[in-house]
Amino acid sequence: MSTYTQILYQIVFGSKDYTSFLNVHNQGQLFGYIAGILNNRNCHSYQVGGYENHIHIVTHISPIVNLADIVRDIKRATHEFMVKEKSSYHCFPGWQVGYGAFTYHISMKSTLINYVLNQEHHHRKETFKEELLRLLDENQVSYKEEYLII
Repeated sequence: MSTYTQILYQIVFGSKDYTSFLNVHNQGQLFGYIAGILNNRNCHSYQVGGYENHIHIVTHISPIVNLADIVRDIKRATHEFMVKEKSSYHCFPGWQVGYGAFTYHISMKSTLINYVLNQEHHHRKETFKEELLRLLDENQVSYKEEYLII
């Protein structure tokens, strides 16, 4: 039998000290670069987005790819890319340690895509810290707030 999976992930991570580095001029190039990394690893990138200091990725990960490895690879490759393109990402301080990854039923795909597409509007009402804490709570992830680098 072949292997069949459908695990919809939302992956979230931010910059060190949550320093703002994304803007309307540079975010599209970075989001496209991340989508390319996923596609090259046989993962389906449904939507990549973010706002100011963090990234959201809605994806299906290939069954031969480990979640931790793909996040590590995305962070490493994008860090190298932004260092090389320093004129566009001069405020980028590096990525924070760690990430959040949450799974959803496939019926939530369009809702998640819209959520990621509307990050700018969304963050007029909620900070990234509030968003991250909400995602952890909604997904029943245990955490100690003192270990969150926010």
